[in-house]
This record gives sequence, C-alpha cells and structure tokens, in this order.
Amino acid sequence: MRHRLADRLTPPLVSIIGRTHLSPNGLTVIGFLVSIGSAVALAGGHFVVGGALVLVAGAFDMLDGPLARAKGRTTQFGAMLDSSLDRLSEAAVLFGILVHYVNHDGTTWEAWLPYVTFVGSVMVSYLRARAEGLGLKCEVGVFTRAERVIVLAIGLMIGQWIEDAVVVALSLLAALAFVTVAQRLLHVWQLTKKESEV
Repeated sequence: MRHRLADRLTPPLVSIIGRTHLSPNGLTVIGFLVSIGSAVALAGGHFVVGGALVLVAGAFDMLDGPLARAKGRTTQFGAMLDSSLDRLSEAAVLFGILVHYVNHDGTTWEAWLPYVTFVGSVMVSYLRARAEGLGLKCEVGVFTRAERVIVLAIGLMIGQWIEDAVVVALSLLAALAFVTVAQRLLHVWQLTKKESEV
C-alpha cells in the first residue's frame, strides 16, 4: 500500500522513456548528476532547489530498474552501478548540507549530523549486501530508500525558511537508519542462531 502511487506512476513513465534511446544505466548516471547539482545548491544554502533536485534524482532512481526490466536489459553491472551511485548520491547531498552548516557557523551537532546520517545509511545498505553475500535474505527495516528521499526532500524545502526542519529530518533519518541496522543484525542473528548452537 505504501508504494501504490509509485506503482501507478512508474509504468506510464517507463513506457514514455522506453520510446527514447535512453538506457537504464544512462538514467542511473543522470540521477547521480542531478544529485551533484543538488549538493551544489545545498552547499550554497538554496534548500528549495536542493530539495526539489533530491526528488528529481529519486525519480530517476525509481525508474532505472523498471526501465531495465521493460527493455530486457537487466545486468549485474547495471545493478552494481545503481547501488554504487545511490551511495555516492547520498554522500554528495549530505556533504552539501555539511558544507552549508560549516560555512554558516552551524552548531557542532548540525555539522556532524549529515555525517552520522550517511554512516547510518551506508550501514543499512552494507548489512543487506553482506547478508546476501552469506546467502541470507535481509530486507527488514523501517524506511525504504524512497521514503528516505521524500523525508529529506521535504525537510530541505521547508528548511529554506525553518532551518530546524533540516535538523529534524536528518535526525529522523539517522535514528531510523540505526534502528534498521539493529533490526538487520538481529534478523541475521536469528537466521543463524541454530548454526551457532551446533
């Protein structure tokens, strides 16, 4: 139910993009470049523009996988590229926020918060990848990437006028990321508990 709107919007958009010569990997790279643009805007304090670009980049990220499946062009490299640029996109956006706080005499917590948020996000992705490397399915967690993008974008756009909105959004994302880290560690422990008891 959470993704009913996305499920309705994705097929027609994929159908339109599928008529172009744009490849799934090209879509992934464009989304990453949009994230770089968002980071530059955020570093300059343009939170509305930065937040809007976060949403645009998120839309590209939402469409590259379905486009690959629609065109029959799913590849292992494409999956690796998508995951890698997702992490770099998050790093860029959060670095842009960090630069803004450093350049505008933000508090110590404001300067550290983007870093803490990024560490939590990377750990969430790492634990899933590590578990899958061990042959275990590990998709438990509070927030999906789509929800994280929406929360961050809304916080940033409101933050143009209420700077605490960015701090609240980042705090929420950081807290939920580490909750998900704990959930995934517990999940893997439960899956492997019998093995450790042997």
